[in-house]
Amino acid sequence: MGFNCGIVGLPNVGKSTLFNALTATAAAQAANYPFCTIEPNVGRVAVPDPRLSALARIGKSQKIVPTSLEFVDIAGLVRGASRGEGLGNQFLANIRETDAIVHVLRCFEDSDITHVEGSIDPIRDAETVATELMLADLDSLEKRLPAAQKKAKGGDKESIAQVALMEPIIAALIEGKPARTAIAPADAEAARRLQLLTTKPVLYVCNVAEADAATGNPYSARVAELAKSEGAAHVIVSAAIEAEVSQLDTEERREFLADLGLADSGLDRVIRAGHQLLGLITYFTVGPKETRAWTITQGTRAPAAAGVIHGDFERGFIACETIAYEDYITGGGEAGAREAGKLRIEGKEYVVKDGDVLLFRFNV
Repeated sequence: MGFNCGIVGLPNVGKSTLFNALTATAAAQAANYPFCTIEPNVGRVAVPDPRLSALARIGKSQKIVPTSLEFVDIAGLVRGASRGEGLGNQFLANIRETDAIVHVLRCFEDSDITHVEGSIDPIRDAETVATELMLADLDSLEKRLPAAQKKAKGGDKESIAQVALMEPIIAALIEGKPARTAIAPADAEAARRLQLLTTKPVLYVCNVAEADAATGNPYSARVAELAKSEGAAHVIVSAAIEAEVSQLDTEERREFLADLGLADSGLDRVIRAGHQLLGLITYFTVGPKETRAWTITQGTRAPAAAGVIHGDFERGFIACETIAYEDYITGGGEAGAREAGKLRIEGKEYVVKDGDVLLFRFNV
């Protein structure tokens, strides 16, 4: 099961620097000119989770396997992208294939790094990208609506439902509101099939100077207000710092961050926020060979969760032995949790919770 976040933004805001740090590689060229990232670069990164090491110690596991999240570094967008300006068409096609948007905003001054708009204003930049995405969605729907309306008049039930879904979305887009604001929860799955850009959840990443990494600055404060008004998330990072930190070993990294007044790295916060943005949770399997984290969406029932490990687990699902993370730690492992009455046998209707330690029973 793969989940990915597309890293987007205007040129020269730090997208590729952030991507390089996320993947600890130089896979994305971070040159100081627009469109240096022409093909999307893809990297899978481990989701930091301190619960893994605690479980592995108790389970005496030989190795730890974290869950991961995919990040896609996408070429910079410019004003007019929805009309094909710059690398607009390619940008829109690439972001359409991602599950969520990580929108990097430049919140730092640097006369050596040019800004395509000539000045630093993260709110304007956010609106530029959002407008282009909305215009692209509007163009897409307006091309599809007439055919659907024609079929709907003929009594086609599917087309009637499509028109009822598309018309309020088009009205919202014309008013300058993203598509997600016009979609009822019951229509979420149908809307997803429309492949609209502005239905995707958004995480704003405020890229600040090193001196502002711990506290942020007036630019990032404005982004925080924007995110709150939209019900979106935001994270403050210094991509330049993160690029350095990603090359350090664990102890050096800890000392470096402490000197800057940071409890954890901005990258870890971005990864965790991306995980949350996609509505993902983690369950664990623990054994002598490995302790492993598995990613599922919130609301997943036990058989489907088992299917993430192997299709046979889902097809032949019988039940799962379930221990909450806290109970596993408190009991010192499976035996202690069982003795304390904290091990439960759950069936097909059980909705897996974040942190569950599971052992599946199946028969194929």
